[in-house]
Amino acid sequence: MAAPATPGTADGAERLVIENAHIATVDAAGTEYAHGHLVVAGGRIEALGAGPAPEGLTGVTRRVDASGHLVTPGLVNTHHHFYQWITRGLATDHNLFDWLVALYPTWARIDEPMTYAAAQGSLAMMARGGVTTAMDHHYVFPRGSGDLSGAIIRAAAETGVRFTLARGSMDRGQKDGGLPPDFAVESLEGALAATEETIDRHHDASFDAMTQIAVAPCSPFSVSTELMRQGAELARRKGVRLHTHGSETVEEEQFCKELFGMGPTDYFASTGWLGEDVWMAHCVHMNDSDIDAFARTGTGVAHCPSSNARLAAGIARVPDLLAAGVPVGLGVDGTASNESGELHTELRNALLVNRLGPHREAALTARQALRLGTHGGARVLGRGDQTGSLEPGKLADLVLWRMDTLAHSSIADPVTALVLGAPAPVTLSLVGGRTVVEDNHLTTVDEDAVARSTREAAQRLARIAAGG
Repeated sequence: MAAPATPGTADGAERLVIENAHIATVDAAGTEYAHGHLVVAGGRIEALGAGPAPEGLTGVTRRVDASGHLVTPGLVNTHHHFYQWITRGLATDHNLFDWLVALYPTWARIDEPMTYAAAQGSLAMMARGGVTTAMDHHYVFPRGSGDLSGAIIRAAAETGVRFTLARGSMDRGQKDGGLPPDFAVESLEGALAATEETIDRHHDASFDAMTQIAVAPCSPFSVSTELMRQGAELARRKGVRLHTHGSETVEEEQFCKELFGMGPTDYFASTGWLGEDVWMAHCVHMNDSDIDAFARTGTGVAHCPSSNARLAAGIARVPDLLAAGVPVGLGVDGTASNESGELHTELRNALLVNRLGPHREAALTARQALRLGTHGGARVLGRGDQTGSLEPGKLADLVLWRMDTLAHSSIADPVTALVLGAPAPVTLSLVGGRTVVEDNHLTTVDEDAVARSTREAAQRLARIAAGG
């Protein structure tokens, strides 16, 4: 239980005080305060607790009366493909492999300006909806396309969210039996060298880092075994995390068995891709042995319920993963398979979709869904000690959701209202104590300008892909 701030602590610090809020801390005990306060100083949470903030606090530059609001940790997105923002609404009736075949020829035409615009759109949509920590798994690097990683990182810095770039790669093009066009894949040596350069240029290992890098070959069916193996070695030599797609569809499982003589989880184990520094996207088709392997090694999962439904991939066994102790977070996934592009949808769909599975009404609760989208995600990204819950000493990444409007005011429990209700307005979103959203609008970028630039980028890409 957090103690109230002592007046005069952290002398000289500027303080922001939030009062009269329902606070869901999402700490290990699930502590909540029906009428509580929270104090931010120096970019971190200084204190929180029941009732009003203590009198005599120095350096208070702003007080927020949060009556009618729910305060939670900022949402954490654990899987995304930003570039897909400019190919939304295409191939809407396809399964994964057919969808990839339909879209790779278009994706292979992206360049640096398009990638920057798409990243702006993806980040703006998430941030406006309460995401304070985002990630992007970018793996399409057409020859001569420019500095795509730099463009994505620049967009994240401008938006103001905490960010992990999972520097992806593919070295299995069509001539080697893969799906992407050959000019959109890299060589083994080129992919490893470019990934290492990205780590050296951009990775920040500090507690309050705004940019981190992960090593992220795309998937077992688009990269060579040697890229998987050497990618894992690179990540561990550099001390960064590892990310890829895993067990997303039945077809992927069949592919692994035909090509490697084993299922995806055993293949990952054989290439060094299980461990506390690894997280996988999707993990829909896993048996008990697979789940045990993830639990035993601490391998994390990015659950993407909307995308899994959009591509008819199936229902991930999230209740079983959680029961086994597997770290699980939520992911938007690319917006070519989840056009809404914001994480609140995943809170709601994680709960609803999993109740269609064998556990039915006992699958997940609203508070478990909120935990997946906050502390679960932070843990998956290796940042559970820094963000994902509201506790003294942690980074001041938090959101004030307005719960007294028409959409939510008749739901007594604010956490239930947030998870099961319509998307709640964001009155205030802070990242490291800095304002990113106020009164449901971004303060860091011009939303209308981003909308125009993404529309223009989408139209330009469509023309190029059509040969125009």
